[in-house]
Amino acid sequence: MSDLQDRMKEAVATAAVDQIRDGMVVGLGSGSTAALMIRALGQKLRQGELKDIVGVTTSFQGEVLAAELGIPLMALNAVTSIDLAIDGADEVDPSFQLIKGGGACHVQEKLVARRADRFVIVVDATKLVERLNLGFLLPVEVLPGAWRQVRDELTAMGSSVELRMAVRKAGPVVTDQGNLVLDVAFEGGIGDPAALEATINNIPGVLENGLFVNLVDQVLVGEIEAGEPRVRDLPRH
Repeated sequence: MSDLQDRMKEAVATAAVDQIRDGMVVGLGSGSTAALMIRALGQKLRQGELKDIVGVTTSFQGEVLAAELGIPLMALNAVTSIDLAIDGADEVDPSFQLIKGGGACHVQEKLVARRADRFVIVVDATKLVERLNLGFLLPVEVLPGAWRQVRDELTAMGSSVELRMAVRKAGPVVTDQGNLVLDVAFEGGIGDPAALEATINNIPGVLENGLFVNLVDQVLVGEIEAGEPRVRDLPRH
């Protein structure tokens, strides 16, 4: 990752943490930008700039990081609401629809997003697209015993499908829920995210997919202008 991209991510992560207030229950997202956000939150707690914060994590990775930083945590089942959830995204379109799941955490991420009063996305400018799924594959989490059947149904819908394989271990990626991930590409991208989200989730054997539809309240974008990082509040179209 370039130094400029690092600086973009750090700027937008800091801007998101500035929205956190004392006493909040905060959804802590997954991925590289969200990790910077968690670190910035931990620093504010250590310095006494924030107090009485409770985090709800979206991944085991985030849980480990938050615990190391001393951020108090509660399980999703233990909270009645989440004041603010902050997470990254793999793609964001002009209508604030997302693809998430590059880190295979999209099930818990979507649960936290749905529970939150406000859901804020933090990305660098490279994640903005005009149409979803032209550059990033759509993750679909499936039960291990059903991945071939689900793959065949998705293929019949006109998509190309791959079982996501692990990089530093033999065999497929296994999610925090113990399931597998199919990565899906639709010819020409995704024109109607809401309809496709529902269609895919109705396939037997599918737990959830990486389309986040009508959940986002705000998108903060880290950019470089005149060699310096800045944060833009993206307008919704």
